Amino acid sequence: MTAPSAFLKAFHDLPVGTFTGSVGPHRYLVSHQIMACGKSHKLVAHQLGGPDYISLNLYLTQKSGALLRPCEMPAEKVVDFVLALAPDVQE
Repeated sequence: MTAPSAFLKAFHDLPVGTFTGSVGPHRYLVSHQIMACGKSHKLVAHQLGGPDYISLNLYLTQKSGALLRPCEMPAEKVVDFVLALAPDVQE
């Protein structure tokens, strides 16, 4: 699936590395990696104290644009997660 523009903005605003954040009342430990000189991104999130898990790859291609590839879950789930994710403030 081609990634929606609102998703791309929210995704690129996320910190790189490992951080914590919230989606509604749920807290997550999130890892955001950049690979292939910025052409590939991986995001993995584990709900703290809960069963939820998010995993996706984002490929930035010249020919096809931004391709979102969720890992064994619906694309809507990862899009909704990224749009709602509020990273904790880093000091």
